[in-house]
Amino acid sequence: MNSEDSWTLLIVSLPTSGATARMRIWRTVRALGCAALRDGAYLLPGGHAQCVTLQELADETRQQGGQAWLLDVRPQDPDEHAACLALFDRSADYADWQATLSDARKTLSGLGSAELARLLRRHGRAYDAIRKVDFFPNDASVQAEAQWKDFSAAIETLRSPGEPRGAAGNVPRRDRSGYQGRLWATRRRLWVDRVACAWLIRRFIDPHASFLWIDAPADCPADALGFDFDGATFTHVGDLVSFEVLLASFGLDGDPALHRLGTVIHALDIGGPAVPEASGFEAVLAGARERHTSDDTLLAEISLVLDSLYAHFSASARR
Repeated sequence: MNSEDSWTLLIVSLPTSGATARMRIWRTVRALGCAALRDGAYLLPGGHAQCVTLQELADETRQQGGQAWLLDVRPQDPDEHAACLALFDRSADYADWQATLSDARKTLSGLGSAELARLLRRHGRAYDAIRKVDFFPNDASVQAEAQWKDFSAAIETLRSPGEPRGAAGNVPRRDRSGYQGRLWATRRRLWVDRVACAWLIRRFIDPHASFLWIDAPADCPADALGFDFDGATFTHVGDLVSFEVLLASFGLDGDPALHRLGTVIHALDIGGPAVPEASGFEAVLAGARERHTSDDTLLAEISLVLDSLYAHFSASARR
């Protein structure tokens, strides 16, 4: 059923003593994105998953001694249809959020990595809350998405300058025996993908690897194996982050624990499906990055964290 042709209307009436239940219902319908036609009458586009919660609210209302009706309604003419759609126009919500984002943008240069991460999460949650109830996206949602991508990119540039772009092509398989005792180079002030790559290299590819932390890709020596910057031997390819490229390059992508760790790195580096362990790893890394100015020290500390995550994912895969 087309959600623009059919609408779900919840009507509730509670006893005067039901103030607590009334407040709980009000908070729930707001979170669902309902339009309040009046006190006790709440509208949603038909066919959305949120309608299941409306049925639960109706049942709860009756259990509290009140009355509830859950009705399917249809507009009688184009004007009624347009009026229903207007109730769910999120343009004002996006405008308020974008204004807040613009103000936050002015403060970015003075913030540390951990503060930048918290800021990104806070505004991301606010953005997701609007998108969740934006049943009929329009130009405002397109503009908001563009501003969010720009804001996110600005933060990532500050936290990790020189992030690579995905190169075209396939990932060739390589023989680990030809990559032993090598010098590996990447950008200094390690962040998610780079620190995970360095751990992977030393743990699974080149146990005797040495690392050089460079200021810019142009500083990479000719005899070094660069990783996680544009033009590096190992960098983003298509939708794969550098960690995933290394897995594929050296035939490590069949290890379920490393694959799972790759989803964590992917989600944190360029986004994607939420991974439960991602926010915890990011917080630990951000804290360690604030404490250590030496990338060698940072790698040593975070390698222990990655060792533990790998052991956890390996144990989970065996169950």
